[in-house]
Amino acid sequence: MDTQNLTIHFILLIFIPFSFSSFIPVDNYLLNCGSNTNVTLFNRLFIGDDFTNKGSILISADQSISLTNQNPPPNLSTLYQTARVFTKMGSYRFLLKQNGTFFVRFHFSFFKAQGFDLKDANFSVLVGGKLILNSFNPKAGTNDEVIKEFVLKVESNLLEIVFIPVSDSGFGFVNGIEVFSAPEDFVVDYGARFVDPFGVREYKNLSYDVLETVHRINVGGVKLTPFNDTLWRTWIPDSDFLVFKEAAKAVVSTHTPDYQKGGATREIAPDSVYMTAQEMNRDNQSILASQFNITWNFQVASVGVRHLVRLHFCDIVSPSLNLLYFDVYINSYSAYKDVDLSSLTFHMLTSPVYVDFVVDSDDSGVIQISVGPSSLSSSMRINAILNGAEIMKVVSVMDLSSHVASRKKRLLEVLVGSIVGGIIVLLLVIAVFLVCRGRRKKKPKLRTVESVGWTPLRMFGGSSLSRMSEGTAYQSPGSYGHFGLKIAFADIQLATNNFDESLVIGSGGFGMVYKGVLRDNLKVAVKRGMPGSRQGLPEFQSEITILSNIRHRHLVSLVGFCEENSEMILVYEYVERGPLKDHLYGSEGLVQPLSWKKRLEICIGAARGLHYLHTGFTQGIIHRDIKSTNILLDENYIAKVADFGLSRSGPCIDETHVSTNVKGSFGYLDPEYFRRQQLTDKSDVYSFGVVLFEVLCVRPAVDPQLDREQVNLAEWALKWQKKGMLEHIIDPYLVGKIKESSLKKFSETAEKCLAEYGVDRPSMGDVLWNLEHSLQLQESDQEVNVTYANSIGDSEVNVTSSIVLRNPPSNIRLEGDYDNNYSDVSTTKVFSQLITREAR
Repeated sequence: MDTQNLTIHFILLIFIPFSFSSFIPVDNYLLNCGSNTNVTLFNRLFIGDDFTNKGSILISADQSISLTNQNPPPNLSTLYQTARVFTKMGSYRFLLKQNGTFFVRFHFSFFKAQGFDLKDANFSVLVGGKLILNSFNPKAGTNDEVIKEFVLKVESNLLEIVFIPVSDSGFGFVNGIEVFSAPEDFVVDYGARFVDPFGVREYKNLSYDVLETVHRINVGGVKLTPFNDTLWRTWIPDSDFLVFKEAAKAVVSTHTPDYQKGGATREIAPDSVYMTAQEMNRDNQSILASQFNITWNFQVASVGVRHLVRLHFCDIVSPSLNLLYFDVYINSYSAYKDVDLSSLTFHMLTSPVYVDFVVDSDDSGVIQISVGPSSLSSSMRINAILNGAEIMKVVSVMDLSSHVASRKKRLLEVLVGSIVGGIIVLLLVIAVFLVCRGRRKKKPKLRTVESVGWTPLRMFGGSSLSRMSEGTAYQSPGSYGHFGLKIAFADIQLATNNFDESLVIGSGGFGMVYKGVLRDNLKVAVKRGMPGSRQGLPEFQSEITILSNIRHRHLVSLVGFCEENSEMILVYEYVERGPLKDHLYGSEGLVQPLSWKKRLEICIGAARGLHYLHTGFTQGIIHRDIKSTNILLDENYIAKVADFGLSRSGPCIDETHVSTNVKGSFGYLDPEYFRRQQLTDKSDVYSFGVVLFEVLCVRPAVDPQLDREQVNLAEWALKWQKKGMLEHIIDPYLVGKIKESSLKKFSETAEKCLAEYGVDRPSMGDVLWNLEHSLQLQESDQEVNVTYANSIGDSEVNVTSSIVLRNPPSNIRLEGDYDNNYSDVSTTKVFSQLITREAR
């Protein structure tokens, strides 16, 4: 690079970082480990981790030690002068606001303190249950500071990072941790090219791979520090990787990249990467006579391991469009022929793009990248360029259970030995006690109520599955409801095997959910808030208040709760088959998709539960978080609405709405509620409408990986519904299996639920009626000769011939229905639908 270009480039580095606003992650956790003070690195604040609980972060490491380097070398960042050492398994837990792709970075530096030489550390690291570092020894790095960076998808609202020493006498450590959300489109599941000896084909589901950064190269430019990158990355020059330096010529542009929708962004790579490049050195007459490529060799530690190669391009060398054509080779295989940046960038010069390739490293442990002229190149314009390159290893993740099995085995051996010895001692003590007791006169002793144990709760209007100790059965209600619902923390520990991670069946914003068995063999789901945190207190109180006062077959029952030792634990009936979402999209153990009839029955069950919530009380209850994840299925596929942490009482009789802060799940959220912050039961109706289309089409409520017009399920489905062509987007499994009349009634119901204004949406009673009608149409041998009102929610039904419904709609309360788990609700609106003109 000549002196003039180098000077220009340094000037750009000074001004570019301040010219544009930085990316602001939704979640952004920066920890200064082993310290109680905050430090700054690259203008970013790392908070000290020397706490038990701090906001949304929890450290669980009873055997951890804080170390400080007493003799740090000059200019060593304060972040690297302290460390947290784990002599036993320990973890950090981060409560996330939003799921998606995340950056996770670990900072390591070596020093000696308090008998520890950090170069001797040997440990494994798990992130979100995935083993991403196995038997890791940081001293293998050549630098004094080692940074390990990972990019991975997080699908839980609780991210746990676990450090596990490899041996009982070993230890692990870390100086700093970064956990922050990446831009939404940073890793996409389509478009990557898999390159091997057999050719090029598409590589799918890239976002589900765990990626570890190996190389990040600013081709043709100088080193870029996190100051110059909106994602705080470091880019190094390419000169050390060039195979034949005379073949390349560095170029620099003074024009800011022209970012176009659908191309690269400043988060994919900073401006400085796209403003520099290496092009073919056509000034060297000795090599110009022959065709040649520019080639880089990148050493990778793993042989025969899959890697993501991300190449960055920006045409800063052409005077006009359609002059630059070149080929890309990886490991000597043709990876992309006849690259035309003009067509890739919507016919704009200096517009950045990137291309993802997936390759396997060969036996040499080298990934080779080459760019060279295309056969389409004009003889006067032979050239090829590259602006940047990133190489990331696709990590073969392992499960936590397999990694800690050996440790559990050793613990088991110690435990068994202790138990055997304890039993012998206990038998001797019992024998002595019995001898002494036999010499005394036995006195009758009354049995205390505390010894009676756990019995089903059948009072206070609670669930038939709720539990209580008879010793507390008649105490007055406490701050969270009746004391009768309280369960001792020790009983919950026993039920969950002390919160064994192998029993985790889910997680959410409140905390982890464990499968457990109470001591009377009742299966339960135990939802544990983050220990010591009171952040979820409103949700905790809300669930207890609501679920202790309702009973319905289609609502998950509260078994009890615990608030001992600063714990917030909710215990529910265990719903065997889990969330509806798993049955729609498939999960382990699920073989066959749900039939249309089964889907209708599930929707009907959920609608019954919601109808009861809305109408079974004076003010009613608004759920506020209806989605396929919160509809659970029992062993008979009976639907049960769950998760009432965000629920609110409905408006009073003289009110139309409840004014409240907007809460809910993106994609299911009522847009009118979002705009006006006025909550009504019609907000639940909107969310339920999204679920109906989700059940029919089997695709997420929001899928950012799709084209813009398809991202939002509600908008996309309504467009097809209004065209009268909804059958084109339904679940392929259902094609030919739904009667036209049933599909029409179902889709009309969903469409009405998604009306822009709540006043135009049907009540849940009307939705329930129409869903049951859709089921009747599906099951009938011929079309039922009934003319229903065209508008869902109209109060009139015109009967043109006599019919007999096999089952009365569930929202009509008959004598004795309460024993069959039907709710005691007002049925005025329901019966209004049965009024015929003749009856009037």
